[in-house]
Amino acid sequence: MISLNGIEKIVRKGNIILHALKGITLNIEQGEIFGIIGRAGAGKSALIRCINLLEPPSGGAVLVDSCDLMTLTTEGLRNARRNIGMIFQHFNLLASRSVFDNIALPLELNGTPKDQIESQVRPLLELTQLEDKANAYPHQLNNGQKQRVAIARALINQPKVLLCEEATASLDPKAKQSILKLLSLINQKLNLTIVLITHELEVIKSICNRVAVLHEGEIVEQTTVLDFYSHPTSLVGKEFIKTAARNDLPTALRNRMHPDYRKNSYPIARIAFRNSNSQQPFLAMIIQQYNLSVNIIQANTEIIHNHLIGIMVAEMVGEKEDIESALRFLEHKKLHVEVLGYASRTA
Repeated sequence: MISLNGIEKIVRKGNIILHALKGITLNIEQGEIFGIIGRAGAGKSALIRCINLLEPPSGGAVLVDSCDLMTLTTEGLRNARRNIGMIFQHFNLLASRSVFDNIALPLELNGTPKDQIESQVRPLLELTQLEDKANAYPHQLNNGQKQRVAIARALINQPKVLLCEEATASLDPKAKQSILKLLSLINQKLNLTIVLITHELEVIKSICNRVAVLHEGEIVEQTTVLDFYSHPTSLVGKEFIKTAARNDLPTALRNRMHPDYRKNSYPIARIAFRNSNSQQPFLAMIIQQYNLSVNIIQANTEIIHNHLIGIMVAEMVGEKEDIESALRFLEHKKLHVEVLGYASRTA
């Protein structure tokens, strides 16, 4: 559905030249929810805006539904954009228009007759659970409801693609989950291809099929969400996962941790497993075989796309050589092991 081939974006500000995107190549299938995650300044907004040419690339090709947008005339691009809806972090609603009229605005601009507007807006009010808010104004809505209005407006032209630019960043946790569930429903019900950018791992984990990690204008990792969550391969991806785990560690332990091995220290390891190896008593095996003391700091399981993923963080106390052998044993058994840091035994 979407193919980005060698996308470059160069931004000039006076005498300063910024290379915002560097040869981005992505292929996004019809009907999938594709996430792009990255830190601030990674180039996420520039990338998603290149998909509908709100920010034309400096080079490369953008194909949406087999149409090369870079080759279109102004009129052709205007027509093509009707197949690409977009929602933003700050909603961009018109304060002087009701919910109904905000949703109807694109149809009005296209010259759609009033009776057709009514028949197209009402189903979207129902889909986004805004039937009782049709005559309300933006100042009467909470942020979650405002984003629902923005989603309905983006769907009014029956697009094939929906672009989401940090669409949940301004929402509280409850509203965020509600909007993510709505996007998942829209994806399933309308077979809509959804591309979302975010800096939040929870958003990716909740609804995306695949994910690309963007760092300094480059894609440094591209994989399924299942593989990313259990076994990130890029340094940036590992940092996302590591940060999520470290935030849950006891403060006293985090204060004693350092990044490299030192004498009289032991590793704090993140161990991930999937359905196929979740029933094996690996911890008992390494305790017996390598004479270790293993203390579980935290452990939880996640269901991601009907797959069980277990994540455990444990401290492994013993002789350095035995610990290293135990870690190699776990990796040989297809568990994914990440050492988060080392903590002093004597602190």
